[in-house]
Amino acid sequence: MNGFDFGGVFDVKLAWESLPFILKGLPATIGVALAGMALGLALGLFLALARSSANVILRWPARVYISFMRGTPILVFLFILYFGLPYLGIELGAIMAASLGFGLNSAAYIAEIDRSSLNSINDGQWEAAKSLNLGYWRTLWLIILPQAARIAIPPLTNVFMDIVKATSLAAVITVPELFQRTQIVVGREFDAMTLYILVALIYWPICILISFMQDRLEARYSRFI
Repeated sequence: MNGFDFGGVFDVKLAWESLPFILKGLPATIGVALAGMALGLALGLFLALARSSANVILRWPARVYISFMRGTPILVFLFILYFGLPYLGIELGAIMAASLGFGLNSAAYIAEIDRSSLNSINDGQWEAAKSLNLGYWRTLWLIILPQAARIAIPPLTNVFMDIVKATSLAAVITVPELFQRTQIVVGREFDAMTLYILVALIYWPICILISFMQDRLEARYSRFI
């Protein structure tokens, strides 16, 4: 592009020199994302089952929880966990607060994904299992969940991608992840454009890898259709 100074927008030398320091935040980013997703999957399944239950005592608390978590910003929730809980005598480390925050928040979205996936399974599957004398839980774990998992893979992958990218918000509670380390370099070098482009280019291949894993999982489950 004639007349366009690429070096004035992206300093390759600075990006290369800063890369090792920024990448030291990658374990925190991946760790928080994995912990948050694991908690979200476990709690999300419980919420999905409670949300679909005929028992009002289970159904309504689950609906309120899902509504609250989907209707409040994750950043506010991170502040509550990290800065608010100490007023109640509960102190969480930054990484613990971030993992808990992303897990509790993502569980609400995962619950709705699980619920819709479970509801998409034909009622005949339940009836066939009942005719074989299988109880509710054995039917759920052995027959219904494997089929629902195949349907849930794409939206659950999107949730995981969102968590990975949202870990950048954990910088505000001092988690030493990718974005927080990038901000340290920005404050030292005063070249925000270069460094923010650099961290974007780090998040991108991570999400590409997650997409690749999604394709592999879908291919594996499609063999059982």
